[in-house]
Order: sequence, then structure tokens, then C-alpha cells
Amino acid sequence: MCERDEFHADDRIRLSRRAFGALTGGASVAVLWGGSAARAEEVAGTDVEIATPDGTVDGYFVHPASGKAPGVIMWPDIYGLRPAFREMADRLAGSGYAVLVVNPFYRDARGVVVKEGEEMSAAIERLRPYARKLTPAAVVSDATAFAAWLDAQPAVDTGRRIGAVGFCMSGSYTVRAAAALPDRVGAGASFHGGGLATDAPDSPHRLAPETEGRFLFAIAQNDDAKDPQAKMLLAQAFGDRAEVEVYPADHGWVPPDSARHDEAQAEKAWGRMLALLEGGLA
Repeated sequence: MCERDEFHADDRIRLSRRAFGALTGGASVAVLWGGSAARAEEVAGTDVEIATPDGTVDGYFVHPASGKAPGVIMWPDIYGLRPAFREMADRLAGSGYAVLVVNPFYRDARGVVVKEGEEMSAAIERLRPYARKLTPAAVVSDATAFAAWLDAQPAVDTGRRIGAVGFCMSGSYTVRAAAALPDRVGAGASFHGGGLATDAPDSPHRLAPETEGRFLFAIAQNDDAKDPQAKMLLAQAFGDRAEVEVYPADHGWVPPDSARHDEAQAEKAWGRMLALLEGGLA
């Protein structure tokens, strides 16, 4: 729902120099998330490149410094791969997962695709042509390549299933990945995801019978106000395999660099994701 979201004039991407400098220097996961890093495992992260049928993806791979861990694919929101998502990947790795966070716009651009302080609606207008290339077929092709890459990494426990995590435009990617790879994707978490349940014949919720995993659909209150039927369609399609909840926070509340970030509700959603992954990645 990112493309249809409503913005205020002062809604801007908060890519501070502190965040850039700290995170690219291998900082603790506590940079933007408070003191939680004290309880995290030591992690090792590196920039990676992954071959797909459409080109080479730039991404970030982080995992516990020792042993093997279940793999997780993380797609960013429409603002792309940036320090906040590297940080969230670090935090998730600290909870015992091998996390690959990718640049979804690799077909058009590498690295960070938003500018520090850029106004949100202006950024979306500029990035919309990139997003249009992420068709259902392209998403499935990418997800298949990402899962295969994860399975080839020594840090990934291939005896356990893979998780898929998406935000905003990529919330629906979690369902498409799970439907395309039902034997590998055991859990999907969508945070303020858009386009999950529509009247379209290829709406993601119609893929529920093709999936085998469990799901978390964390819905923003303003998204629900615009489309209250979506949550009901998701609940009906996935039944007891999904947790569907409307959070008292606005679209974009989870990423810590978002103008809509709500720390309390983001922490709640993060905790629900950890519970989902623990139970789904057997």
C-alpha cells in the first residue's frame, strides 16, 4: 500500500550520517533499537552478490558467528536496502538466524536508492518504475535464486526451513515465495504489507492452498481503514495458519528510520515475528 499511502510535508526518510557511519563500520545492533544488543548472539555480516536470471543482486548476509542457523530472506520496503534494514538483519541474526536482506531494485540500481532527508512521496514517485518490474513472476524467480543461494552457505542449516520477511510492497512477496517453494519456506511475516488480498485473479491470498507454512500479517491501522476487507480475506484464506492483526500504528511503523516509526508497536511486531520463526522453521 506504499504507493497509495498519504504523506505529510515533513515525512522524510531519516538516513542519518550517524546511522550510515555506524552501520557500515560493523556497529552493534543497538544503534537504533536501544539496548537489546546486550542479549544478542555475536554475528558476522558481509556484503554479497547473488546471480539471478535477470542479473546480479547486491545484498547483505549476516548470521551467528559460529554454528549453523535457519535461513531467512528479508525484502525491504519500497525505499530499498539501506542501513535500517542492515540493522534489522543484524538484530534478527542475533536471535539465531542466517539473514539475507536484498536490494529488490537490482535490475535498475545498486546500493542505497533513497537520499538522506528525501521526502517520502517524492521518493516513491522516483522509485515506482523500479517497483513495477517486480511482477509476480519476477518475485518468484528472485525468491528461488535467494533460497538456493542460502542453501549453499555453510552458515545455513539446510535441515530447517527458510523464513520470508517483507515490508510494505514486499509483504506480498512472502506469500509468493512460500507458494513457489512450499517445501522450503516454512514461515512468512508481512509488516504493513500491500496488495495481499485484492479482487485480482492473482491476488496473493488466493495462493494460500499452495503454501504449507505459517504466517504473520501485521496490518497498519490506516491501511485497514482504507481496506477493511483485506484482513478478513487473509484470515479466511489462511485459517489457523496465520496471525492476522491490525496494529494501532500507521503504515511504515516498523523500520526504525521511518517517519511513522512506533517503537512500542514495532517491538510487539518483532516479538510476534520471532515467535513465528521459532515455530515455523522446524
